[in-house]
Amino acid sequence: MAIEVGAQAPDFELRDNHGRTVRLADFRGGKRVVLLFYPFAFTGVCTGELRALQERLPSFVNDETQLLAVSADSMHSLRVFGEQEGLDYPLLSDFWPHGEAARAYGVFDEEKGCAVRGTFVIDASGAVRWTVVNDLPDARDLNDYIKALDTL
Repeated sequence: MAIEVGAQAPDFELRDNHGRTVRLADFRGGKRVVLLFYPFAFTGVCTGELRALQERLPSFVNDETQLLAVSADSMHSLRVFGEQEGLDYPLLSDFWPHGEAARAYGVFDEEKGCAVRGTFVIDASGAVRWTVVNDLPDARDLNDYIKALDTL
């Protein structure tokens, strides 16, 4: 069961595609976060979603908002994927302990060994303000994220 609106977002500490440590707590009191879990780099639907975010990046990475995309891929795979796709936002590795952050948010598929398509809009105080969880084959609508951010 995914974390619900109104809950405090579980903190995490993950490495990004460049080896830097990223903590959700680092954004508290400063920026809202669009936290996006996706199954795997280099797959069709995931690549399409992440490219679409890049095309509309100013809506998701600015003075008020930070986009964080998380998968259970290794940091090294994410580095190659990010470079290949020209992605200019953090791709976080939930590789080890495998899927720990996705489990904390209730979006890890134990049978498949990956996150499902869970998205959480977290306000600057660390509270979840909006969420959507899609099945693995179902892409998300970026306009929904933008509408959710506009309400904060």
